[in-house]
Amino acid sequence: MSEIDRLCINTIRGLAMDAVEKAASGHPGMPMGAAPMGYVLYQRFMKHNPEEPRWFDRDRFLLSAGHGSMLIYALLHLSGYDLPMKELQSFRQWGSRTPGHPEFGDTPGVETTTGPLGQGLANAVGMAIAEAFLAARFNRPEGAEEDFGVVDHHTYAICSDGDMMEGISHEAASLAGHLALGKLTVLYDDNEISIEGSTDLTFSEDIPKRFDGYGWHTQVVADGNDLDAIDSAIETARTEAERPSLICVRTQIAYGSPLAGEAETHGAPLGEENVRAAKEYFAMLQDEEFHVPDEVRAHMQGAVRRGREAQERWEQSVARYRDSFPEQAALLERVMENAGADAEAIDLPVFKPDEGPLATRVASGEVIQALKDRLPTLIGGSADLAPSTKTIMDGEGDFSAHNHAGRNIRFGVREHAMGAVVNGMALHGGVLPYGATFLIFSDYMRPALRLSALMNADTHWVFTHDSIGVGEDGPTHQPVEHLMSLRSMPNMTLIRPADANETAIAWRLAIERQGPVALALTRQSLPVLDPEHYPIHEGCMKGGYVLADADGEIRLVIIATGSEVALALEAREALQQEGIGTRVVSMPSMEIFEEQTSDYITEVLPPDAPRLAIEAGSSLGWERWTGSRANVIGLERFGASAPGDEVMRQLGFTVENVVERARRLLDAAAEES
Repeated sequence: MSEIDRLCINTIRGLAMDAVEKAASGHPGMPMGAAPMGYVLYQRFMKHNPEEPRWFDRDRFLLSAGHGSMLIYALLHLSGYDLPMKELQSFRQWGSRTPGHPEFGDTPGVETTTGPLGQGLANAVGMAIAEAFLAARFNRPEGAEEDFGVVDHHTYAICSDGDMMEGISHEAASLAGHLALGKLTVLYDDNEISIEGSTDLTFSEDIPKRFDGYGWHTQVVADGNDLDAIDSAIETARTEAERPSLICVRTQIAYGSPLAGEAETHGAPLGEENVRAAKEYFAMLQDEEFHVPDEVRAHMQGAVRRGREAQERWEQSVARYRDSFPEQAALLERVMENAGADAEAIDLPVFKPDEGPLATRVASGEVIQALKDRLPTLIGGSADLAPSTKTIMDGEGDFSAHNHAGRNIRFGVREHAMGAVVNGMALHGGVLPYGATFLIFSDYMRPALRLSALMNADTHWVFTHDSIGVGEDGPTHQPVEHLMSLRSMPNMTLIRPADANETAIAWRLAIERQGPVALALTRQSLPVLDPEHYPIHEGCMKGGYVLADADGEIRLVIIATGSEVALALEAREALQQEGIGTRVVSMPSMEIFEEQTSDYITEVLPPDAPRLAIEAGSSLGWERWTGSRANVIGLERFGASAPGDEVMRQLGFTVENVVERARRLLDAAAEES
């Protein structure tokens, strides 16, 4: 290790100690132990341009061990990113760009939000999939004599013991090995400490053997301070074309401090005396906080020059590519900017009532076939449920170890990993990813869904079998609380279409809309609404609309979503025959409807008319639109195993019950007046 290497690494450690100490909060131990591997990665291997953090062909680095956030903040600051010292000095404070765990969008150079352990590793798998797919799609166009390499970058991650314990890491690593993602390298910070103490308390498996079994290339670096060994291991990993690589690096938490190796350094400041002792050990200035020697700054900011030169070489390659393959180059540039840019021009299927009832999951499958030709980087799949979720793109092949150009991803029974992998693909850019499963199994991927919303990532979730209408599979497979649970998530848009035509518009909204969108689709067939009779397109684009109005005075408004819209229309006919003027409002998306003007909302839901909502899910939350949960025909219990129609009937989703509830609601309103 040269003197400048030693000085740079110790400066990273000093910044981590000082920031945590000043904040009186944080995790100093991991950055102190992992500083050498972070330094080697950023200084010797990472292809990145601090002046252009979003340069498309950069290498991606993900700190899956997000609690060690001061490691990446110190690396970014010293490498020349727009992360000035004042931000490090404001670590974990309101409004700073150095939050307690790395957050995508807050800090230049941070590729994803991490902290919930295992997510970053799975995000890295998604980014590696996106790179491999785009490389296979664009690097060697038909007629090319050479591989242009316009998409040619690596994905790196640093993971902790906690990442390795989390179940999602098993799912994601298994998938990565199966798909032969050779440009993915994970460095495992093997410090054998978790919050409760030594990992011996809970964790005794052989990690290299586990990853060998997944089909990874594995190496072990016995000393985390041995820069040459770390360098050699990464170099070897980069030569592995058909296997992802795991490098297990044995480190010591809080290395250099009197508390080295102690569990208390995982998540608490070292204390002033221990910081001074550590700085003395590292031969640093003990009384100066946040000290960066001039030679360290000059050395590490060489990344700016290297990054600028690397991006210039890439731009020259793209220019040659453009000359030889102008159409391919135009497409590449378009998807790099916005993979969903052509959505507005797509001719979506129009479904006719005389073609018979259709499940919205089936309609969604037909829409996907229409989308795939106009959106050539649309890519995704299902967690072993593609025949049921109808999410296979016909004729596009499977993304596999032998075909990285395939557009159908077989995620296997790995819902949690699927969610985080799709997040990684979206964050990578250039692709339009989706993941599908039954709505009930959104529970298995909820942490990833929440992170997609926290990052406002352009992810697309297809959740079928969306209610007790699932039928015979019973309450284990019948979602009840899930619709409202997803609606309660900030930034998440849930769309529950009433029929095939609303489903087509839902897909358009999903692609055009910023942030994650979840489609809730039926297993059972539903009547098709006539697009020539109902304002489906305009109404869906606003999240809610008048589907059928009252004949004469509006005495009652029925609001419904999804499969219950057809029930609302039937109940309206019965109520109209009793002289009760009834308006039916289809509300496929509460979130989009809430965004409309107050005038429009009042126009659709006149304040002087009582409202009754119908949805085969939890009633909690509907009071926002009805005024009271008592005005909701919903579910306050789990479902049951029986044919879907029978379950619906037994639990009150019938015309008779809707009419009876409407009468009672009107009687109560009359008494109050």
